[in-house]
Amino acid sequence: MPSPGTPTLDQIGIFLAVVETGSFAAAGRKLNRAVSVISYGIANLEAQLGLTLFEREGTRRPRLTAEGEAVLAEARGVAQGVDALRARVKGLLEGLEPEVGLAVDVMLPAEILGCILRDFSTEFSTVPLRLWVEPLGAVAQLVLDGRAGLGIAGPAAADIEGLERLPAGSVPLVPVAAPDHPLARKARLEPGDAREHIQLVLTDRSPLTEGRDFAVSSPHTWRLADLGAKHALLREGIGWGNMPLPMIEPDLEAGALVRLALPDDTAGPYTFTAIYRPDAPPGPAAQWLMERFTAPAGKGTKEH
Repeated sequence: MPSPGTPTLDQIGIFLAVVETGSFAAAGRKLNRAVSVISYGIANLEAQLGLTLFEREGTRRPRLTAEGEAVLAEARGVAQGVDALRARVKGLLEGLEPEVGLAVDVMLPAEILGCILRDFSTEFSTVPLRLWVEPLGAVAQLVLDGRAGLGIAGPAAADIEGLERLPAGSVPLVPVAAPDHPLARKARLEPGDAREHIQLVLTDRSPLTEGRDFAVSSPHTWRLADLGAKHALLREGIGWGNMPLPMIEPDLEAGALVRLALPDDTAGPYTFTAIYRPDAPPGPAAQWLMERFTAPAGKGTKEH
């Protein structure tokens, strides 16, 4: 059995125009072609594929055969792929990045990240995004290594050299524990009480800030590299720890976690900065992202 030939993009366009308009004449008007050219193009496509795509006998309007229905989905996929290719090339010619690498601190509220990236996908539909969500110094490490062109980093990156910085808001960091934890059950907490209990601490996967502690009060610590795991262990009553308020507000409302009124609380606000290497400034798409993350309240994002 002979193999099918390779249709041209023009033949595929004619085929789709006939399907979409319902007739050879209407397809000719849409494409500004003579009906004979449309008919010839379909005949050549059928010859290339070795299939009959339209029923022409006994009907005023061409109807797709079963084979034509099967080919239609593939033809649409080819056309969409070509459209995507042209849009991508247009973006590259206009100076858009071939890909944007974004690294964000794990403490950044998911609602803010999701809102900005949803708008990004609409504004820059042809630009692929590579996203990392990392703790502490790992965000700065990804930017310094050149894997991410833009980072939204926490306080751990504040004194790391080789980075440009712009303020990008903050979230309250609050100490919490499960309601049956001894610290939560105590009527009044005294200075030093938290030191007697296990503190769950987010650890760093980056050598940039390895070995440094941030807002650690207790000598008894469990170190975790995942904020979700820390959240789960806090809910189970295994120690106490500092968490970004937006992440645990539902737990506070439901009573699954209790906010601790520690008199010697050192957590405070968790500040974010947009960071990039001065020798690799953000392109148009990454610049748009940076402006959204650093926008003040009322100019694109809720204050964070």
